[in-house]
Amino acid sequence: MVSRRSALLMGGAGGVAMAGAGAWMGKVMAQPAAAPAAEGAIGGLTTPPLYAPSGRRPKYRRASWTQQFQSGHGWTPGGAGTASAEANDTTQFVRGTQAVRVTTNGTGKQSYVRKTGMTAMSLSGKMIRLVFRVDDVTNLAKMVFYLGSGSLANHFAWTFHVHSKTSANYVQSGEWVTVHLQWADVNAAAGTYSIGADGKPSTKTGFTDMSFAVYDNAGGPVTYRLQAVELIPDTVSVFPKGVVSITFDDSHKSIHDLARPVMDRFGFPGTVYNIADAIGTGSFLTLGQMRSMQDFSGWEMAGHSYANAVHTASYPKLTAEQADDDFRKLREWLVSNGFTSEHFAYPHGAFQKTSDGVPVDQIASRHFTTARSIISETIESFAPAMPYRLKALTGINDGTGIGGTALSKLTGAGGKLDRCVNSGDWLILCLHKVTEGPPATSTEIGKAGLETLMKAIDDRDIPVLTVEEAMASYT
Repeated sequence: MVSRRSALLMGGAGGVAMAGAGAWMGKVMAQPAAAPAAEGAIGGLTTPPLYAPSGRRPKYRRASWTQQFQSGHGWTPGGAGTASAEANDTTQFVRGTQAVRVTTNGTGKQSYVRKTGMTAMSLSGKMIRLVFRVDDVTNLAKMVFYLGSGSLANHFAWTFHVHSKTSANYVQSGEWVTVHLQWADVNAAAGTYSIGADGKPSTKTGFTDMSFAVYDNAGGPVTYRLQAVELIPDTVSVFPKGVVSITFDDSHKSIHDLARPVMDRFGFPGTVYNIADAIGTGSFLTLGQMRSMQDFSGWEMAGHSYANAVHTASYPKLTAEQADDDFRKLREWLVSNGFTSEHFAYPHGAFQKTSDGVPVDQIASRHFTTARSIISETIESFAPAMPYRLKALTGINDGTGIGGTALSKLTGAGGKLDRCVNSGDWLILCLHKVTEGPPATSTEIGKAGLETLMKAIDDRDIPVLTVEEAMASYT
C-alpha cells in the first residue's frame, strides 16, 4: 500500500555522545547545560541538566482579533452563579495592568464574563485562545465557552474543562492557563445553529456574542480571572486535513511484533514513550527492536521514565529533586543509546506538583521539548496551547464491556477522525499494548482493531506524524 503521508521523514538515525561537548541527535546538536543553575531556578533545583532541550518550539501565534480586558473593555461579569466581580482588577494579571476577576456563589449555577452585540466576525480558519486563572480549583465543576449571535439565542458551546477529583487536571490552582478551542471540539449548538452528523458546524461566520462561563460544584465558591479572549490561525493553516500522531506508552514488545507490521503497510510511523529500566526485560522491547523501528520505519523513541518504580509511583509522588534526577537519567539514556527524541509522556498522565510543591511540567521543561498528558477534554492543536500539557485520547480499544474509549468513537460518522479531517486538529492517540485476539482491558487494542483504525485514518487521507515531526512542522 502506498503511503499518503504528508510529512518530512525523520533525518538521521542515532545520536553520538561527545565528551566535554554536546551530542549529535540526528540533525540537531544537544548542548550540555554547563553553566550553574541561576538563582530562582525551577523548584530550587541546582544541578543543571546534562542535555538541555534543543528541539524547536512552536512560534507564538499572533492574534487577528484580541480582547485583553484592559480599561474600557466593555465586557460584563454576571449570571445567577456570580457573588461578586471586579471588571478592572489590578491584583492579578499577566498582560497589561489588569484582568477581570469573578467569584461564584457556591450554588452550581452559571457565572460568566460576556459581551454581546459586537461587530460580526468570521471564525473560518480560526481558533479561540483563552488565557485565564482559577485561584483555587477545590470547588470547580466545569468551564464552558459560548459563541453566537442574537444575544446568544443562537450559539455554539465548547465545554473545555470538566474538573476531576482523582485525575490530573489541565486547570490547576493558582496557575495562568492557556486553552485553544477548535471547530473540531465544538460539542453543543442551539437556536439556528447546528452540528452535522459529520461533526461540521452549520456556520463559521456572523458571530457577535461571546461568553466565558464557569460553574462551581455547589460545594463552595470559586474565584476566576479572565485575561484574554483571542482569535488565532487554527490547525488547518498548517494541515488542511488535520494530523494524527499515534503514540504508544510503556515499551511493550507487542508494539514491535504486532503494531509495527500493521503500520508499516500504511507507511505510518509511531512514537513510543519508553521506560528505560524495562528495555530488554520480560515482555518489553529490546534496544535492537527500538533501533530497527527508528532507523527503518521512521518511528520516534521518546521518554516515559527512567526507573520502573518511578513509572509505577508517578512523578507527583516524588520530591522535585527525585523527579529531576529521573528526568536527567532518562534523557541521558536516550541520547547515549542513539535515540533522537526530546519528547516525553507523563506516567499515568500525572503532572501535578511534586510532594514538595514543584509543578512536574516545569521540571519536565528542563529536559524535554514537549510532555504529553492523557487529557482529552479538547483535542490538541497546532500550535499547542501548552506544550508541556499535550492532550491525548487514551484507552482506545475494540473490546466489549472493558471501558475506555470505544474504537467506533474515532472511526464512526462524526467521530474524532471525521472531525479531524473536516475541521482540523492535532489528534494524538495514546495506545499501550496490542493483542493478537480481543483485548481484555482498556489499555489494550486488538490487532484487528488497530488495522481498522489505521485504515480509517488512511481512507480519510489524514497525514500521520510522530510527535517529533509534528513539532518540527512549526515555522
